[in-house]
Amino acid sequence: MLQINDLSLSFGGQELLDEISFNIHNGERIGLVGRNGSGKTTLFRLITGEVKPDEGRISLPKNYTIGYLKQHLKFSQPTVLEEACLGLPEEEKDQIWKAEKILTGLGFGEDDLAKSPAEFSGGFQVRLNLAKVLLAEPHLLLLDEPTNYLDIVSIRWFTRFLQRWPNEMMIITHDRDFMNSVTTHTMAIHRRKVKKIEGDTAKLFEQIAVEEEVYEKTRQKEEKKREETIEFINRFRALAARASLVQSRVKALEKMGKKEELAKIMDLGFRFNAQEFPAKQLMRVNEISFGYTPDRTLIDQLSLNIAKRDRICVVGKNGKGKSTLLRLLAGELKPQSGEITSHDNCQIGYFGQTNIERLNESLTIEQEFSKLRPDLRYTEIRKTCGAMMFGGDLALKPISVLSGGEKSRVSLGKILLSPTNLLLLDEPTNHLDVESCDSLIAALDEFPGAVIIVTHSEMFLHHLAKRLIVFNEDKTFVFDGSYQDFLDKVGWETETKKPKKEKAAAAARHAQEKRAAEYQKQRSALLAKTTAVEKMIDDEEVALEAANLKLAEAAGKLSGEEIQKLQIKAHQHQEVLDAAYRQLEQLIAELDTLDKAKP
Repeated sequence: MLQINDLSLSFGGQELLDEISFNIHNGERIGLVGRNGSGKTTLFRLITGEVKPDEGRISLPKNYTIGYLKQHLKFSQPTVLEEACLGLPEEEKDQIWKAEKILTGLGFGEDDLAKSPAEFSGGFQVRLNLAKVLLAEPHLLLLDEPTNYLDIVSIRWFTRFLQRWPNEMMIITHDRDFMNSVTTHTMAIHRRKVKKIEGDTAKLFEQIAVEEEVYEKTRQKEEKKREETIEFINRFRALAARASLVQSRVKALEKMGKKEELAKIMDLGFRFNAQEFPAKQLMRVNEISFGYTPDRTLIDQLSLNIAKRDRICVVGKNGKGKSTLLRLLAGELKPQSGEITSHDNCQIGYFGQTNIERLNESLTIEQEFSKLRPDLRYTEIRKTCGAMMFGGDLALKPISVLSGGEKSRVSLGKILLSPTNLLLLDEPTNHLDVESCDSLIAALDEFPGAVIIVTHSEMFLHHLAKRLIVFNEDKTFVFDGSYQDFLDKVGWETETKKPKKEKAAAAARHAQEKRAAEYQKQRSALLAKTTAVEKMIDDEEVALEAANLKLAEAAGKLSGEEIQKLQIKAHQHQEVLDAAYRQLEQLIAELDTLDKAKP
């Protein structure tokens, strides 16, 4: 069991982790979540010993091994297979089949295994490092955004592999569905502390929200009590007859702890600037073909019409032409044959893999936005900076010092500033956290124009796709229907030969996921109603207390008729309160029934 006790760490005077403690027990697979910059990757580096804490202790069992996917790309062996075999434990050096199996699952072809690692792109070289880590079978596997370097077919294989992982694991990923499907526990770095639960991200975020709501209600009540105590002391301080009571209240005030108001956590303020488009068709693609070399055609006679409100997802293995297609649609490349015709009023917002390279590193974030939209007022520019989580002085940071994720947010901010009716988005989630991915989905739902998105996230695919452009093996084609329709009717070529039992199991899993989603939806609705009724009860109790106080003060001072009016008012509050309590009991009973039938 790995133990972390009272760990604290600061960087440049900023406290990142504050006396955090948690354990990792045998076989636990933990999803680590938290806002970008909260310290997730730093926690991994603390566990591996690359970073030393300011205070606290990390205790590892004797001979406990840790496997951490690093991004350095130095290889010593002449072939991919030989390099991967370096990861095998000493007693398994002859079991080369294990390396072949994992390399194939991660997207290497049979011919690739005999090639030099230097022949491959950086993404495939990272996959080779991942294969070495997996082959070593460490006691604790640390994975930091591993899906950023995998295509959808490899991610589906990797998901099944991790579901069978026998040892401990911690994973950082922006893909909520992927995380939930491979983990047993979820842990959040939140307000410099950690919270770990058994269950998925939805359960953890819900629990954090409830705890913060309870904290805030308690803080407000304590603050009110503090104010009343101070008022009593000030009111009767000068009266000798009340001296003992005043002194008692002074002592009580000194003992009373003061809860600090929770600081507001920034959210990405996604809201695309939609340009009105009255016509039906934004763009027409007619039999386009393209390849970077004469002997390799990436796209062959592809045709489609793009209408407003279209939601088209581009899917397939890496290196097959998905990003190239978006560059063709954006006008950065010209097709070798065929044509792309845009409506005169078509306004494109393009987020590509090379966007961050086009940022002017000599400018600040604020200046980069102002340069794009010199017509906008300063307040509008600053508002966009804040929406991209660059509020206050952060907007004055030079682009040259930003991380890759921060530069991606600047690129997204430039799209938000530009009036668009056709969004072309190439893997926009790679540098976002889980909550920001949720915000992006919500913004795309609201966007009245068309969206074409390259993504390997099955969460995005299931939620967004109404049509697909599929790059599968050596074919490119348009599929009309949802992603689930595609899986059911076509499927990925590497998976289509599944036995009937596996297909039935997959269908059963899908049905279970649908039931679980419906359960979560019903539960969230009941919880929202419960919260509203609890607030009503709080308000009515305050009103009833005030009415009873007025009645007590009115005794002997008012006429019987006026006292009767106050009694009626108090009775009305009591009736509302009784009804609210009955409603609360019914909602709690419904929640209990729902939880007992949880899928």
